[in-house]
Amino acid sequence: MGIFRRPRDASRSTPLPAITEFWDWWAQARPRIEAALGEGLSADLVEELSLRIHRIHPELQWELGRPDDGAPALTVSGGGSAELRGLAERWLRAAPADTAGWSLHAARQPDPEMLGQRLVLGDHEFDLEYVRMGMRVDNARARIHVAAYHPDFLFVPEEARVQVALHVLDWALGEDDVARWVGEVTAVAEPPMDSLPPGMLPAVVGQVSEPFREPTWLSGEGRTPRGHPARLGARFPLHRQDHPLCDLHVALSVPYAHSNPDRLPVEPSASALRDLEKKLDDLGPGAVLAVRETGDGLRVFHLYADPDSGVLARLDQLAAGWPEGKAKVASTPDPGWRALAPYQP
Repeated sequence: MGIFRRPRDASRSTPLPAITEFWDWWAQARPRIEAALGEGLSADLVEELSLRIHRIHPELQWELGRPDDGAPALTVSGGGSAELRGLAERWLRAAPADTAGWSLHAARQPDPEMLGQRLVLGDHEFDLEYVRMGMRVDNARARIHVAAYHPDFLFVPEEARVQVALHVLDWALGEDDVARWVGEVTAVAEPPMDSLPPGMLPAVVGQVSEPFREPTWLSGEGRTPRGHPARLGARFPLHRQDHPLCDLHVALSVPYAHSNPDRLPVEPSASALRDLEKKLDDLGPGAVLAVRETGDGLRVFHLYADPDSGVLARLDQLAAGWPEGKAKVASTPDPGWRALAPYQP
């Protein structure tokens, strides 16, 4: 499959109309694309498809292909960018029913057969049979740090080495699992100790991820700006890829009326806060509770929400019904989930 990318462009069109326009165009262009799959798309058709996708966002990437005896496949991907994951998902979910017979994806899928092929980058051809990977498990962060090696890395610049490593990771695991479980990626010119072929990556990821199939809460303590004790809870692990439409950061701030001398909640406020948290957990797939901060008579719940799900209206209702003071709801677009960075282990 080919990967096509347009250079960065400061101009951005409104995404959702562009998605509708893409699928309207697809209905007309699909017969031409299907007819060209066997011999390869013409330059004009590649340009036309690229133009339609880049109208959605100039940094989206696409892949088109037909596996042997399989359905034709079209992938529109953010290339691992958390900021673009939701946009690619919206493109996928807007697909009309008459795309039957096609395999559509909003992230690159695993393709283990590619691990035995040759990858051409520039004027160099890499035989991927020779790739080996050193893997260091970081249980505290639920991540695997990878050192990728190929004998030809001695003869190519760092940029080419990293591209080989990233391609191999995507083919071994798929784009979403790379984002979920892979941490630091380095490309090395010497074979790592105890290295494995990349085809073993799924088994290693399976072992590392097994204890984290059900998220838990990590807790911590600190100080408020006024110097009082503060408590922090963060859901872990929490993966952007599992909530692709939740592009909106929402902070629900609720005061509590009953506290100890350290300004931390006690009964009956403690029970009221637990009940409210349960309601937040029960909002459904349109929102996920990520972090809670408590101190100085205030608890702030940080959530990520799908702005089209109606969750904001439900949060407004919960805030209006809070009995211990004036609760507030504030929301900010944050498709990359950058607001969570300070809370991650």
